[in-house]
Amino acid sequence: MRVTQSMLSSNMLRNLNNSYGKMSKYQEQLQSGKIVNRPSDDPVVAVKGMGYRVDLDKNAQFQRNIGEANSWLDSTDEALGQVGEALKRVKELIVQAANDTNTPEDREKISAEITQIKEQLKDIGNSKVGENYIFSGTHTNQPLYKDGLPNTDATLTAKGLGEKIEINVFDGIDMQINTNGNDHFKKIDGFMTELEDLLQNGATSSEISSALGMTTDNGIPGLDAIYEDALTLRADVGARQNRVEMMENRLALQEVNVTKQKSLNEDTDYPKTITEMITQESLHQASLSVGAKVIQTTLVDFIR
Repeated sequence: MRVTQSMLSSNMLRNLNNSYGKMSKYQEQLQSGKIVNRPSDDPVVAVKGMGYRVDLDKNAQFQRNIGEANSWLDSTDEALGQVGEALKRVKELIVQAANDTNTPEDREKISAEITQIKEQLKDIGNSKVGENYIFSGTHTNQPLYKDGLPNTDATLTAKGLGEKIEINVFDGIDMQINTNGNDHFKKIDGFMTELEDLLQNGATSSEISSALGMTTDNGIPGLDAIYEDALTLRADVGARQNRVEMMENRLALQEVNVTKQKSLNEDTDYPKTITEMITQESLHQASLSVGAKVIQTTLVDFIR
């Protein structure tokens, strides 16, 4: 086959363009820090990178959900702790009121404090996280008590009052963040109302003392039963707080692992890329040198 000057020039230009393309690719990798800057560079790496990004986005959302769960559980734990402290004070007042040396005026003063504690417990029952009531089940826009009285709103008395509120904290894992406080605060309200009646209606010391047990003389839950119920609810909240903390640690580890895999998949290996670029530059300079000799050939050179 006859090789012409035109063929030599065309081949040289094509090879030079290829060389420029390779150097441009290495420069882009060094500038961007990524070995893939468009899907056509490496479709397999690009698809894997998209998968890692989806995993990181999901992880970020789970961590935001964990933060919301912590807010609910911490607020619930604090509210139940306040309930426990209030019930301890009620126990002290009952013991004090059951003393036969108390005058009617003394019991009236104790009754007045019991009334204030009762109102405080109602306020705790209306505890909120942001704009959400934490003890109203899925009716987060409705308080348990309205104007100091049990809320009789038709929507609040529906099934949702005792329903769970769950939040997604990991792939396929939902966690309950609320506590069904309706039954607990109903027991407290009934007990405190009866205690008020005992103190205001001249009950005997034994009748007042009966309020300390598991049930009162009228058969409603007594102080010990209510306090035990509060401890049980708080223990359940504590167990869920511990689990949320473990899930938080698991998400942090997953974030580190996925970020590492993403980096190994698509980040530029600088030492390797710089070496390859320098090698390509040397080859390119050699090509230019050879090409210059080919292009310099003219008709005058043949005549010479």
